[in-house]
Amino acid sequence: MAISCSFFLFMVFTMMDHHVGGHENVCEELRCGGKGPAIRFHFRLSHTRQPDHCSFPGFTLSCTDSNQTLLELPISVKLFVKKINYKTQVIQLFDPNHCFPRDQLSRLNLSSSPFQFLFDEQYYYYPRGYGLFNCSQSTNQSNDMIRRISCLSDPTHQVYALKFGYDQSLMELPISSCTKMYNIPYIAEGAVTGDANILHLNWSSPDCRHCERRSKNCRILKNNNSTGESKTECFPRQRNHAKGTSTKLVIVGAILGSFLLVLLVFAIYRVYRYDKVEKENQAKIEMFLEDYRNLKPSRYTYSDIRRITNEFADKLGQGAYGTVFKGKLSNEIYVAVKILNTSKGKGEEFLNEVGTMGTIHHVNVVRLVGFCADGFRRALVYEFLSNNSLDKFISSADVKNQFLGWDKLQDIAIGIAKGIEYLHQGCDQRILHFDIKPHNILLDHNFNPKISDFGLAKLCSKDQSAVSMTTARGTMGYIAPEVFSRNFGNVTYKVDVYSFGMLLLEMVGGRKNTEVTTENISQVYFPEWIYNCLEQKEDFRVFVEDDGDAQIAKKLAIVGLWCIQWNPMNRPSMKVAVQMLEGGGNLTMPPNPFASTTTTRTNARTPAMDFRQELQVIPESE
Repeated sequence: MAISCSFFLFMVFTMMDHHVGGHENVCEELRCGGKGPAIRFHFRLSHTRQPDHCSFPGFTLSCTDSNQTLLELPISVKLFVKKINYKTQVIQLFDPNHCFPRDQLSRLNLSSSPFQFLFDEQYYYYPRGYGLFNCSQSTNQSNDMIRRISCLSDPTHQVYALKFGYDQSLMELPISSCTKMYNIPYIAEGAVTGDANILHLNWSSPDCRHCERRSKNCRILKNNNSTGESKTECFPRQRNHAKGTSTKLVIVGAILGSFLLVLLVFAIYRVYRYDKVEKENQAKIEMFLEDYRNLKPSRYTYSDIRRITNEFADKLGQGAYGTVFKGKLSNEIYVAVKILNTSKGKGEEFLNEVGTMGTIHHVNVVRLVGFCADGFRRALVYEFLSNNSLDKFISSADVKNQFLGWDKLQDIAIGIAKGIEYLHQGCDQRILHFDIKPHNILLDHNFNPKISDFGLAKLCSKDQSAVSMTTARGTMGYIAPEVFSRNFGNVTYKVDVYSFGMLLLEMVGGRKNTEVTTENISQVYFPEWIYNCLEQKEDFRVFVEDDGDAQIAKKLAIVGLWCIQWNPMNRPSMKVAVQMLEGGGNLTMPPNPFASTTTTRTNARTPAMDFRQELQVIPESE
């Protein structure tokens, strides 16, 4: 569609260019900035589409940046054009420096120019020229032979113009204090004295005055003789040219308008189609909510949501599917309100959250207080947890005031494990979360963990051995390998076990598992680092203060390594993982998950390999 639109516009503007510019052979009248003198034959305007035959040599004008009309005479003398009289063939010029004798006139030589100085009673010129003298003292003499040039004089010196041929006038100057500057030949008396800044030039050839007097245009008539001499002829002015151009512009405008009308109709159809699809999605949601009416969560209108959040005043965070704001149901009850993006999916994320969390009641799962499905605007209302998410407390091993202590970390790990076990075994249908990570583990005021964000969750029966999937889902760094490739096994509830194992290892190692770049690629998969530390009995956390803490850290690491075995069959169930975390005995080290790829390194400072090279996504169908 974009390509066709671009092609159409190209063709339209090409046609406009052809219609409007099709009269290039006609010497049209132009102006600089729309307010300057009219420019037509003999003159032409440079840097335009006017052909060369629209002017004679030396009659080319140009426009300045300030839209002044400029004529360049021989020896680079540039003067501004004030007026052009085509009937008398006189051009009126003025000096941009506002003082002709300063520099321009000393260099002015019209011998190679089509213009001449104007000699008549109206514009008096002294044909023998002037001499300019710079005097340090002034004189009281002022007559027709000697004139003071005010624009060149100042309090420290005086400049006088003396007519050639009247040497007796030299006696009237203070000769001892004067120095001759230069001569100016054939110049208007008014210009040389500085009383006027206007210069009048005329031209005699080619002569088009008879055409102008008859209100006709003038053009070159090429003779057929061998000399190639050019003459001029008169021809009527094409008064209908603008009308013809206007007619063609109307035609092009009609074509362009029709195309824009088609685009408008298409846009309206797209909006109508989008609105229809959204209404179908909304009807599906309404049908679901009708069946859901008897369940506990309350339904709010969008105006209720705005009131609860105080017009969305306190923003808590933002994710791929929406923005979370802090709200208040009463003076004592605070909530977290998630406003869902309308452009994401077809309502599946909303249905997943409400349909899954509305049936869950567990101390380690965030409680869904209510929801909003007001037209296209959807929101979820959760209980508010004051200590935010777990990733704020395990992202850095060096920030001591953010470290919760090993006993509290063990309690948090057990709470998360019990919440996942409830999702797998405690509900009527098994719920696979698919996005277990520290960011989705919220902490209440006592740092009790609660699992949140069920937007990627999937329901299946408890006796179902494998889950059908069309695309990989989850967060890089926590996704089980079988989600990418069936070479590692089928997708089962063990995907959540793998994510939980990566979470435990992150709690132990104090690493962030989500910052994936080329430079820190080793931070994404670092279990080998943990495994090497356990084998070599090295500390892998700086806050291990006593043997009891070391035992807790070791337990969390061993359970995490069991949970991330690449073969799903070798991973424990969440029930067994809870028992391992709550048990007090020594745990058996799991098999080395990396022995099949490369030899385990002896240096345990950083991980050895990038395991993403082993994963190949295999497309599936439902």
